Amino acid sequence: MHDHGPDKLQGPVRGTSAWWQGLAPPADEGTPIPDQPRKKSKKSNKEAKPIRTELVERVRKEIAAGTYDTQEKWEAALDCLLDRLDRGD
Repeated sequence: MHDHGPDKLQGPVRGTSAWWQGLAPPADEGTPIPDQPRKKSKKSNKEAKPIRTELVERVRKEIAAGTYDTQEKWEAALDCLLDRLDRGD
């Protein structure tokens, strides 16, 4: 375990959404600013998978009708969660 002295760690990073997007004006020289987060590159159209509009519409209708979540789906999700907890994932 590494022991950091009280003056070695910087406090939490704060900034407005404009700052995080790189749109805010530069900060004062005395204020340390972490490196800007990297934007994820968008996949090219060749790599992008098409949206399955029929599936999206069906799921939206089921959610609106209150029939999307079933007892079987909840039990399967809980079983999956318990398996992950048992494995320590």
